Amino acid sequence: MTRKIIQNGTVVSLDPDIGDREEADVLIEDGEIVDVGHGLSTENAEVIDASGKIVVPGFVDSHIHLAQTQVRGIAGDWSLMGEYFDHMLGNITGLYRPEDMYLGGLFGAFEKLYTGTTTALDWSYPNTLEHGERAVDALQDAGLRAVYTYGPPGDDAAKWWYESDVGLPEENIRELRQGKIRDDDLLSLALGLRGPDFCTDETARGDLELARDLGVLSTIHMGAALWPSSVYGGDYQGFGCIEDMLGPDVNVAHGNHFSQEDIDHAVEQGVSFSSTPEVEMQMGHGIPVTGKVLEAGGRPTWGVDVCSNVSGDMGSQMRIGMQLQRMFDNQAVLEGDEEVTAVSVTARDTLEMATIEGAKALGLDDEIGTITPGKRADLVLFDTNDFMTAPCHSPVQTVVFQSDPSHIDTVLVDGEVVKRDGELTNPKVDEEFDRFVASGERLLDEAGIDL
Repeated sequence: MTRKIIQNGTVVSLDPDIGDREEADVLIEDGEIVDVGHGLSTENAEVIDASGKIVVPGFVDSHIHLAQTQVRGIAGDWSLMGEYFDHMLGNITGLYRPEDMYLGGLFGAFEKLYTGTTTALDWSYPNTLEHGERAVDALQDAGLRAVYTYGPPGDDAAKWWYESDVGLPEENIRELRQGKIRDDDLLSLALGLRGPDFCTDETARGDLELARDLGVLSTIHMGAALWPSSVYGGDYQGFGCIEDMLGPDVNVAHGNHFSQEDIDHAVEQGVSFSSTPEVEMQMGHGIPVTGKVLEAGGRPTWGVDVCSNVSGDMGSQMRIGMQLQRMFDNQAVLEGDEEVTAVSVTARDTLEMATIEGAKALGLDDEIGTITPGKRADLVLFDTNDFMTAPCHSPVQTVVFQSDPSHIDTVLVDGEVVKRDGELTNPKVDEEFDRFVASGERLLDEAGIDL
């Protein structure tokens, strides 16, 4: 048995039965949290000194495309409909070789870990089974807890998007699940569905039925920008042909243009929503779904989405998403000729959306998301002994408002230290760096992207 004890930290458990505790210890045995308390025994345990640090559950990114990491910094001035579809889905993605999938996923996962995200849903476009296998290899080599999402291949946008009548490659998906994913406790599978926005009704239902047959999560890009109504005409139809198939195993990415009635119905059925506010604000998706989900009695989750144009840092998303919703809510009060006397979304709310709510969306809330005995030890330690974070009057507000990745001292995934003293521990960060950079340069050169 391996034992670790995180000692004398300010523990923000996000478990209502445990609460926040000062100068507290977290005892870990074989990757499992077994106790949270004071003065816990250090016998036969590796001690991690958390004095002057805040201990929180690891962030959960519920929607990101990790393989785009080596082409980061190209899409910061792109809109969804103006450039992204043509350049990324219609060009660059088709040029990926299996090793490009590996290198993008590896360094995307490293960025996740460095910035405090211990779990991510990696929405992938594997051109072949080998592409998918190498994407999974990257997640395993990095040590990230992940939901690998097998989406449509990226080799032919006309075939796999728009009004596609081609179902997801079932044989490849089943082989990947029974092979590399099956016995890995840190990995699970999801299917990346196109939904009725991007394929025929029969195909949309068939893909969802495949996910149900496999017993895995379905995550769907829907309701972003005015697609498909802007292309095919007519009013946006919301969930359309899959409305009667909604359930807790369905996650919607974006959902900006769903009506309140659609959101009410979806939340009632247990559907989760992943809002990626920074990308949505830039690329023309529309107003984030956050307010509608809250109005329906649900809680959204945060995601980064397209790391070819924004940072992979989840701290940015939980701040931007929260403050944007506060702005909309405040403006509604002001337009009623009243003064704003309270904020609508709190710092603790947005931290929960970045942790336990993300875990719930991915079906992992029994394992992660709070610092609770019996859950896995996915933990992040923020340093408050810094001129930018001290003095720490409110641990939650310090994490949400005052901290950035430079203040993350230690990160653990499943009880294993993956970042220590502010640096990643994985030697592949240095070993694979040159190949990673070369991969990005080759992809942009072959795609003919001129920045």
